[in-house]
Amino acid sequence: MENKETTIQEPQGAPIEQIISQRKQKAKDLAASGVNPYPARYLRDKNNADIQKEFASLEKEQISDVKVKAAGRVMTFRNMGKAAFLDLRDGYAKIQIYVRADKVGAENYKLFKTMVDLSDFIAVEGVPFRTKTNELSVMVESWEMLTKSFRPLPEKWHGLKDVETRYRQRYLDLIANEGVKDVFIKRAAIVSSMRRKLEELNFIEVETPILQSLAGGANARPFITHHNALDIDLFLRIAPELFLKRLVVGGMERVFEIGRNFRNEGIDKNHNPEFTMLELYMAYGDYNTMMDITEVLIKTAAEKIGANVNLNFRRVKMFDLIKEFAGLDLLPYVESGKMFEQVKHLNLDLPKDASDKKILDCVFDEKVIPNLKDPTFVIDYPAVYSPLSKVKFDQPDIAERFELYIDKMEIANAYSELNDPELQRKRFAEQMEAKKKGDDEVMPFDEDFIFALEQGLPPTGGLGIGIDRLVMVLTHTESIREVLAFPAMRPE
Repeated sequence: MENKETTIQEPQGAPIEQIISQRKQKAKDLAASGVNPYPARYLRDKNNADIQKEFASLEKEQISDVKVKAAGRVMTFRNMGKAAFLDLRDGYAKIQIYVRADKVGAENYKLFKTMVDLSDFIAVEGVPFRTKTNELSVMVESWEMLTKSFRPLPEKWHGLKDVETRYRQRYLDLIANEGVKDVFIKRAAIVSSMRRKLEELNFIEVETPILQSLAGGANARPFITHHNALDIDLFLRIAPELFLKRLVVGGMERVFEIGRNFRNEGIDKNHNPEFTMLELYMAYGDYNTMMDITEVLIKTAAEKIGANVNLNFRRVKMFDLIKEFAGLDLLPYVESGKMFEQVKHLNLDLPKDASDKKILDCVFDEKVIPNLKDPTFVIDYPAVYSPLSKVKFDQPDIAERFELYIDKMEIANAYSELNDPELQRKRFAEQMEAKKKGDDEVMPFDEDFIFALEQGLPPTGGLGIGIDRLVMVLTHTESIREVLAFPAMRPE
């Protein structure tokens, strides 16, 4: 009798080609014997978490008189001769099953031991019981093959660490690292909670074009594609803003969209070229209204998943933060051509011909952002760098705009929306001048959007929240790649 426990079926060290060949042959052998190795469906009555919960009260060595059906992927296989313990994991939980020759029959047990491998999907029927070691298990009376896996679990599957493998082959990551799925479940709950809250606030969810003839709504480099039938170039949207505001012009006073945006930019722990945004617009609101809504949405999401994060928000002016952390009053030098002289002693990584905007961004990025761990609404940006934002009536050089930073990351951006068509036309013209000087991230001149504003946009507040980064904050995740099921990767 075999007494040694094993956790693998294939010979240790066997070449992967040999393993795959053997498993393919097993699938053929099952089919030849009248067993479908890939049945179309299996009707289980409970998932593994349900079984764990329903029979949690069973005491040590107690056997239930209620039969259950369980299914899942074989994660471990401990061969004890005429019996075997296996762990089955479905999408909810793991449960141990106990297969004995005298329970399933000698022939069925022989077929089971011969044909079942790690990573196969199987189904079993039997009665729950507690083992001598007090583990809830299922005493198997019958079993079925549901999916014959050709590949074994990845080497060291219980601790798959290689990030390239994890991100390229997320299915292996999900199999090997149980905590990974938890992040995606929380992500879904975060999005769902925000959607429900907006619906409670009478916002209507809409969809706007992803393929656009003009890449407007933000300063970013777009991806370009071509529509063959119309023989025109189109852009993957960098933001849905201008289309959403057109809907507000048309009388849809509260609208939101949750969807993908695309920006042709670098990849790092905070950036992915395609990302998910929640963007909303509210007639008769302003950027103060948007701060209030942002707090409500984020607190709702945090509560939904039980996130342990500091959500005590503060509101501070941009140039006050620069003065606090860089010791400089830079507001008078915006677009003066003298910004570089004011900051050169900071030894920033800047060329001497850098634009005032690049200089200001660099000072803020290097001197201010590293200090913004607690939730901070950075308010009142230079109007000249906020072409879609309303300005303060008594301070026309300041835009009614904020960016929210949490844990040193920008999470949200919002404006009191510019609804003066003549000023918007001027702002677009200024963007075109900046483009001539080499700024390839400026917005295009959108004549149709001006036409819409001439029809009349009521006072409106607009907000964009980066879903990926918010999930990072609420799940204490360090890289955006951990919260994207399939992050962008360089082809192998």
